[in-house]
Amino acid sequence: MKKLLNTLYVTTQGVYLSKKGETILISQGQEVKMRVPIHNLNSIVCFGNVMCSPFLLGFCGERNVLISFLTESGRFLARVHGPVSGNVLLRREQYRQADDPIQSAEIARSVVKSKIANSRIALQRAIRDKAELMDNTLMEKSLNELYRYIKTLDEEISLDRIRGVEGQAAATYFGVFNNLISVNKNDFFFKERSRRPPLDNMNALLSFIYTLLVHDIASSLEAVGLDPAVGFLHRDRPGRPGLALDMMEEFRTYLADRLALSLVNRNQIKSKGFKKTESGAVKMDDKTRKTVLVSWQKRKQDEMIHPFLQEKIVIGLLPHIQALLLSRYIRGDLEGYPPFLWR
Repeated sequence: MKKLLNTLYVTTQGVYLSKKGETILISQGQEVKMRVPIHNLNSIVCFGNVMCSPFLLGFCGERNVLISFLTESGRFLARVHGPVSGNVLLRREQYRQADDPIQSAEIARSVVKSKIANSRIALQRAIRDKAELMDNTLMEKSLNELYRYIKTLDEEISLDRIRGVEGQAAATYFGVFNNLISVNKNDFFFKERSRRPPLDNMNALLSFIYTLLVHDIASSLEAVGLDPAVGFLHRDRPGRPGLALDMMEEFRTYLADRLALSLVNRNQIKSKGFKKTESGAVKMDDKTRKTVLVSWQKRKQDEMIHPFLQEKIVIGLLPHIQALLLSRYIRGDLEGYPPFLWR
Protein backbone atom coordinates (compact mmCIF):
# COMPACT_ATOMS: atom_id res chain seq x y z
CA MET A 1 0.00 0.00 0.00
CA LYS A 2 1.20 3.48 -0.83
CA LYS A 3 2.62 5.33 2.17
CA LEU A 4 0.39 8.23 3.18
CA LEU A 5 2.57 11.29 2.70
CA ASN A 6 1.75 14.87 3.61
CA THR A 7 0.93 18.02 1.74
CA LEU A 8 2.78 21.17 2.77
CA TYR A 9 0.45 24.19 2.62
CA VAL A 10 2.27 27.53 2.51
CA THR A 11 -0.02 30.48 3.29
CA THR A 12 2.35 33.10 4.77
CA GLN A 13 2.78 35.90 2.26
CA GLY A 14 6.25 36.89 1.10
CA VAL A 15 8.06 33.69 2.09
CA TYR A 16 10.70 32.04 -0.07
CA LEU A 17 11.11 28.28 -0.50
CA SER A 18 14.56 26.93 -1.28
CA LYS A 19 16.57 23.70 -1.19
CA LYS A 20 19.33 22.70 1.21
CA GLY A 21 20.50 19.13 0.92
CA GLU A 22 17.42 16.91 1.32
CA THR A 23 15.48 19.65 3.07
CA ILE A 24 13.10 22.40 2.01
CA LEU A 25 13.77 25.73 3.72
CA ILE A 26 10.96 28.24 4.23
CA SER A 27 12.43 31.69 4.79
CA GLN A 28 11.11 35.19 5.37
CA GLY A 29 13.76 37.81 4.86
CA GLN A 30 16.93 36.47 6.44
CA GLU A 31 15.10 34.23 8.91
CA VAL A 32 14.46 30.53 8.28
CA LYS A 33 10.93 29.85 9.54
CA MET A 34 10.78 26.11 8.93
CA ARG A 35 12.72 23.13 7.61
CA VAL A 36 10.85 20.22 6.03
CA PRO A 37 12.57 17.00 4.86
CA ILE A 38 11.61 16.20 1.27
CA HIS A 39 10.86 12.54 2.08
CA ASN A 40 7.93 13.64 4.27
CA LEU A 41 6.08 15.22 1.35
CA ASN A 42 4.26 14.26 -1.80
CA SER A 43 3.08 17.78 -2.68
CA ILE A 44 3.37 21.47 -1.87
CA VAL A 45 0.57 24.01 -2.25
CA CYS A 46 1.50 27.71 -2.31
CA PHE A 47 -1.17 30.35 -1.68
CA GLY A 48 -0.63 33.90 -2.93
CA ASN A 49 2.77 35.60 -2.85
CA VAL A 50 5.01 32.58 -2.27
CA MET A 51 8.23 32.17 -4.24
CA CYS A 52 10.29 29.05 -4.97
CA SER A 53 13.91 28.79 -6.10
CA PRO A 54 14.61 27.14 -9.48
CA PHE A 55 16.77 24.55 -7.71
CA LEU A 56 13.86 23.62 -5.44
CA LEU A 57 11.53 23.26 -8.44
CA GLY A 58 13.98 20.89 -10.10
CA PHE A 59 14.58 18.99 -6.85
CA CYS A 60 10.83 18.46 -6.32
CA GLY A 61 10.46 17.37 -9.93
CA GLU A 62 13.11 14.72 -9.47
CA ARG A 63 11.44 13.47 -6.28
CA ASN A 64 7.91 13.48 -7.73
CA VAL A 65 6.76 16.18 -5.32
CA LEU A 66 4.00 18.15 -7.02
CA ILE A 67 3.98 21.95 -6.51
CA SER A 68 0.75 23.90 -7.06
CA PHE A 69 0.33 27.66 -7.03
CA LEU A 70 -3.02 29.16 -6.03
CA THR A 71 -4.29 32.64 -5.28
CA GLU A 72 -4.89 33.54 -1.63
CA SER A 73 -8.57 32.66 -2.09
CA GLY A 74 -7.71 29.24 -3.49
CA ARG A 75 -8.13 29.76 -7.24
CA PHE A 76 -5.78 27.47 -9.16
CA LEU A 77 -2.98 29.18 -11.11
CA ALA A 78 -0.35 26.63 -12.13
CA ARG A 79 1.22 23.28 -11.30
CA VAL A 80 4.84 22.16 -11.55
CA HIS A 81 5.72 18.47 -11.72
CA GLY A 82 8.50 16.25 -12.94
CA PRO A 83 8.48 13.72 -15.78
CA VAL A 84 5.16 12.02 -16.50
CA SER A 85 4.97 8.72 -14.65
CA GLY A 86 3.25 5.51 -15.60
CA ASN A 87 2.89 3.36 -18.67
CA VAL A 88 2.33 5.30 -21.89
CA LEU A 89 -0.03 2.53 -23.01
CA LEU A 90 -2.34 3.34 -20.10
CA ARG A 91 -2.64 6.98 -21.17
CA ARG A 92 -3.18 6.01 -24.80
CA GLU A 93 -6.05 3.76 -23.72
CA GLN A 94 -7.43 6.56 -21.51
CA TYR A 95 -7.46 8.91 -24.51
CA ARG A 96 -9.13 6.30 -26.72
CA GLN A 97 -11.88 5.69 -24.18
CA ALA A 98 -12.36 9.42 -23.59
CA ASP A 99 -12.95 9.81 -27.36
CA ASP A 100 -15.56 7.02 -27.32
CA PRO A 101 -19.00 8.43 -26.34
CA ILE A 102 -20.29 5.03 -25.20
CA GLN A 103 -17.27 4.24 -23.03
CA SER A 104 -17.21 7.78 -21.64
CA ALA A 105 -20.89 7.45 -20.74
CA GLU A 106 -20.20 4.17 -18.94
CA ILE A 107 -17.58 5.71 -16.66
CA ALA A 108 -19.51 8.96 -16.23
CA ARG A 109 -22.65 7.04 -15.23
CA SER A 110 -20.76 5.20 -12.46
CA VAL A 111 -19.29 8.43 -11.13
CA VAL A 112 -22.60 10.33 -11.15
CA LYS A 113 -24.50 7.44 -9.54
CA SER A 114 -22.02 7.38 -6.68
CA LYS A 115 -22.27 11.16 -6.28
CA ILE A 116 -26.05 11.02 -6.01
CA ALA A 117 -26.01 7.98 -3.72
CA ASN A 118 -23.54 9.71 -1.40
CA SER A 119 -25.69 12.85 -1.43
CA ARG A 120 -28.70 10.77 -0.34
CA ILE A 121 -26.72 9.28 2.53
CA ALA A 122 -25.71 12.78 3.69
CA LEU A 123 -29.38 13.85 3.77
CA GLN A 124 -30.52 10.64 5.46
CA ARG A 125 -27.93 11.09 8.21
CA ALA A 126 -29.01 14.69 8.70
CA ILE A 127 -32.64 13.63 9.12
CA ARG A 128 -31.62 10.94 11.57
CA ASP A 129 -29.40 13.20 13.69
CA LYS A 130 -31.16 16.59 13.52
CA ALA A 131 -34.72 15.99 12.41
CA GLU A 132 -36.06 18.67 14.77
CA LEU A 133 -33.98 21.38 13.07
CA MET A 134 -35.14 20.92 9.49
CA ASP A 135 -38.09 20.69 7.13
CA ASN A 136 -38.46 16.92 7.04
CA THR A 137 -41.16 16.97 4.36
CA LEU A 138 -38.84 18.86 2.01
CA MET A 139 -35.94 16.57 2.90
CA GLU A 140 -37.97 13.42 2.19
CA LYS A 141 -39.08 14.89 -1.13
CA SER A 142 -35.45 15.54 -2.05
CA LEU A 143 -34.48 11.98 -1.07
CA ASN A 144 -37.17 10.60 -3.36
CA GLU A 145 -36.03 12.81 -6.22
CA LEU A 146 -32.43 11.70 -5.81
CA TYR A 147 -33.54 8.06 -5.79
CA ARG A 148 -35.38 8.60 -9.10
CA TYR A 149 -32.23 10.08 -10.61
CA ILE A 150 -30.26 7.00 -9.55
CA LYS A 151 -32.85 4.73 -11.21
CA THR A 152 -32.63 6.82 -14.39
CA LEU A 153 -28.89 6.15 -14.45
CA ASP A 154 -29.53 2.42 -14.34
CA GLU A 155 -30.49 2.75 -17.99
CA GLU A 156 -27.98 3.10 -20.82
CA ILE A 157 -28.44 6.80 -21.55
CA SER A 158 -26.27 9.22 -23.50
CA LEU A 159 -23.44 11.26 -22.02
CA ASP A 160 -25.41 14.47 -22.46
CA ARG A 161 -28.36 12.96 -20.60
CA ILE A 162 -26.06 11.84 -17.80
CA ARG A 163 -24.80 15.41 -17.46
CA GLY A 164 -28.39 16.59 -17.35
CA VAL A 165 -29.25 14.17 -14.56
CA GLU A 166 -26.12 15.19 -12.64
CA GLY A 167 -27.13 18.84 -12.87
CA GLN A 168 -30.68 18.13 -11.70
CA ALA A 169 -29.45 16.01 -8.80
CA ALA A 170 -26.98 18.71 -7.74
CA ALA A 171 -29.79 21.30 -7.77
CA THR A 172 -31.95 19.01 -5.61
CA TYR A 173 -29.15 18.37 -3.11
CA PHE A 174 -28.07 22.00 -2.82
CA GLY A 175 -31.73 22.99 -2.64
CA VAL A 176 -31.87 21.55 0.88
CA PHE A 177 -28.22 22.08 1.84
CA ASN A 178 -29.16 24.98 4.11
CA ASN A 179 -31.02 22.45 6.31
CA LEU A 180 -27.68 20.82 7.12
CA ILE A 181 -26.38 24.02 8.73
CA SER A 182 -27.49 23.98 12.35
CA VAL A 183 -25.81 27.05 13.90
CA ASN A 184 -24.91 30.62 12.90
CA LYS A 185 -27.40 30.50 10.04
CA ASN A 186 -27.41 34.28 9.71
CA ASP A 187 -23.71 34.20 8.83
CA PHE A 188 -23.44 30.75 7.24
CA PHE A 189 -26.58 30.41 5.16
CA PHE A 190 -26.85 28.69 1.82
CA LYS A 191 -29.24 29.78 -0.94
CA GLU A 192 -27.56 28.43 -4.06
CA ARG A 193 -24.14 27.33 -5.28
CA SER A 194 -22.06 30.30 -6.47
CA ARG A 195 -18.54 30.05 -7.92
CA ARG A 196 -16.05 32.29 -9.66
CA PRO A 197 -16.51 34.13 -7.37
CA PRO A 198 -18.26 32.70 -4.29
CA LEU A 199 -20.81 35.24 -3.08
CA ASP A 200 -21.32 34.19 0.55
CA ASN A 201 -19.38 32.65 3.43
CA MET A 202 -20.55 29.07 2.91
CA ASN A 203 -19.78 29.07 -0.81
CA ALA A 204 -16.33 30.52 -0.13
CA LEU A 205 -15.65 27.71 2.33
CA LEU A 206 -16.93 25.00 -0.02
CA SER A 207 -14.96 26.33 -2.98
CA PHE A 208 -11.74 26.40 -0.98
CA ILE A 209 -12.13 22.80 0.22
CA TYR A 210 -13.08 21.64 -3.28
CA THR A 211 -9.81 23.16 -4.52
CA LEU A 212 -7.85 21.17 -1.92
CA LEU A 213 -9.68 18.00 -2.93
CA VAL A 214 -9.02 18.48 -6.66
CA HIS A 215 -5.33 19.00 -5.93
CA ASP A 216 -5.09 15.71 -4.02
CA ILE A 217 -6.99 13.83 -6.71
CA ALA A 218 -4.89 15.24 -9.55
CA SER A 219 -1.74 14.24 -7.68
CA SER A 220 -3.08 10.69 -7.20
CA LEU A 221 -4.02 10.35 -10.88
CA GLU A 222 -0.54 11.49 -11.90
CA ALA A 223 0.98 8.96 -9.50
CA VAL A 224 -0.76 5.99 -11.14
CA GLY A 225 -0.01 7.20 -14.66
CA LEU A 226 -3.36 8.71 -15.71
CA ASP A 227 -3.74 12.15 -17.27
CA PRO A 228 -5.72 14.40 -14.87
CA ALA A 229 -6.71 16.69 -17.75
CA VAL A 230 -8.62 14.12 -19.82
CA GLY A 231 -11.98 13.29 -18.27
CA PHE A 232 -15.10 11.40 -19.23
CA LEU A 233 -17.88 13.42 -17.58
CA HIS A 234 -15.98 16.73 -17.77
CA ARG A 235 -14.76 17.18 -21.32
CA ASP A 236 -11.48 18.73 -22.45
CA ARG A 237 -10.95 22.40 -21.72
CA PRO A 238 -7.54 24.14 -21.60
CA GLY A 239 -6.28 24.35 -18.03
CA ARG A 240 -9.09 22.23 -16.57
CA PRO A 241 -8.26 18.91 -14.83
CA GLY A 242 -11.24 17.08 -16.28
CA LEU A 243 -10.50 13.61 -14.87
CA ALA A 244 -9.75 15.05 -11.41
CA LEU A 245 -13.11 16.85 -11.52
CA ASP A 246 -14.78 13.58 -12.54
CA MET A 247 -13.37 11.76 -9.55
CA MET A 248 -14.10 14.64 -7.20
CA GLU A 249 -17.82 14.00 -7.73
CA GLU A 250 -17.43 10.72 -5.82
CA PHE A 251 -15.84 12.44 -2.81
CA ARG A 252 -17.57 15.82 -2.83
CA THR A 253 -20.16 14.98 -0.15
CA TYR A 254 -18.11 12.59 1.98
CA LEU A 255 -14.89 14.60 2.18
CA ALA A 256 -15.56 18.23 1.33
CA ASP A 257 -19.17 18.97 2.32
CA ARG A 258 -18.89 17.05 5.60
CA LEU A 259 -15.78 19.00 6.58
CA ALA A 260 -17.34 22.35 5.69
CA LEU A 261 -20.48 21.59 7.70
CA SER A 262 -18.45 20.30 10.64
CA LEU A 263 -16.34 23.47 10.78
CA VAL A 264 -19.46 25.64 10.78
CA ASN A 265 -21.68 23.56 13.05
CA ARG A 266 -18.93 23.14 15.64
CA ASN A 267 -18.12 26.87 15.63
CA GLN A 268 -14.55 26.20 14.54
CA ILE A 269 -14.72 29.09 12.10
CA LYS A 270 -16.39 32.48 12.54
CA SER A 271 -18.04 34.95 10.20
CA LYS A 272 -15.38 37.55 11.03
CA GLY A 273 -12.92 35.35 9.14
CA PHE A 274 -14.67 36.17 5.87
CA LYS A 275 -14.66 39.47 4.00
CA LYS A 276 -16.65 40.63 0.98
CA THR A 277 -14.61 42.52 -1.60
CA GLU A 278 -15.76 45.40 -3.79
CA SER A 279 -16.51 42.94 -6.59
CA GLY A 280 -18.89 41.00 -4.34
CA ALA A 281 -16.57 38.01 -3.93
CA VAL A 282 -16.17 36.58 -0.42
CA LYS A 283 -12.69 35.63 0.76
CA MET A 284 -11.31 33.97 3.89
CA ASP A 285 -8.64 35.60 6.00
CA ASP A 286 -5.33 33.90 6.70
CA LYS A 287 -6.32 32.62 10.16
CA THR A 288 -9.50 30.98 8.87
CA ARG A 289 -7.66 29.47 5.93
CA LYS A 290 -5.12 27.89 8.28
CA THR A 291 -7.92 26.48 10.45
CA VAL A 292 -9.44 24.84 7.37
CA LEU A 293 -6.09 23.45 6.23
CA VAL A 294 -5.30 21.94 9.64
CA SER A 295 -8.77 20.36 9.80
CA TRP A 296 -8.35 19.02 6.25
CA GLN A 297 -5.06 17.35 7.15
CA LYS A 298 -6.53 15.87 10.35
CA ARG A 299 -9.54 14.57 8.44
CA LYS A 300 -7.24 12.70 6.05
CA GLN A 301 -5.74 10.81 8.99
CA ASP A 302 -9.09 9.27 9.98
CA GLU A 303 -9.65 5.60 9.14
CA MET A 304 -12.45 3.78 7.34
CA ILE A 305 -13.21 0.43 5.69
CA HIS A 306 -12.98 0.86 1.93
CA PRO A 307 -16.34 -0.31 0.50
CA PHE A 308 -14.81 -2.19 -2.46
CA LEU A 309 -11.52 -3.47 -1.05
CA GLN A 310 -13.00 -4.20 2.39
CA GLU A 311 -9.72 -3.11 3.98
CA LYS A 312 -9.09 -0.50 6.66
CA ILE A 313 -7.41 2.56 5.17
CA VAL A 314 -6.74 6.16 6.14
CA ILE A 315 -9.13 8.53 4.37
CA GLY A 316 -6.26 10.43 2.78
CA LEU A 317 -5.58 7.37 0.60
CA LEU A 318 -9.06 7.36 -0.96
CA PRO A 319 -8.09 9.37 -4.06
CA HIS A 320 -5.05 7.15 -4.64
CA ILE A 321 -7.07 3.95 -4.29
CA GLN A 322 -9.80 5.15 -6.63
CA ALA A 323 -7.18 6.26 -9.13
CA LEU A 324 -5.67 2.77 -9.00
CA LEU A 325 -9.07 1.14 -9.51
CA LEU A 326 -9.82 3.42 -12.44
CA SER A 327 -6.46 2.66 -14.05
CA ARG A 328 -7.13 -1.08 -13.66
CA TYR A 329 -10.52 -0.69 -15.30
CA ILE A 330 -9.11 1.32 -18.21
CA ARG A 331 -6.44 -1.35 -18.74
CA GLY A 332 -9.14 -4.03 -18.79
CA ASP A 333 -8.21 -5.68 -15.49
CA LEU A 334 -11.67 -4.95 -14.00
CA GLU A 335 -15.04 -5.50 -15.67
CA GLY A 336 -16.40 -2.23 -14.33
CA TYR A 337 -15.13 0.80 -12.47
CA PRO A 338 -16.16 0.61 -8.78
CA PRO A 339 -16.74 4.23 -7.66
CA PHE A 340 -16.55 5.27 -4.03
CA LEU A 341 -19.83 4.68 -2.19
CA TRP A 342 -20.30 6.00 1.31
CA ARG A 343 -21.53 3.23 3.61
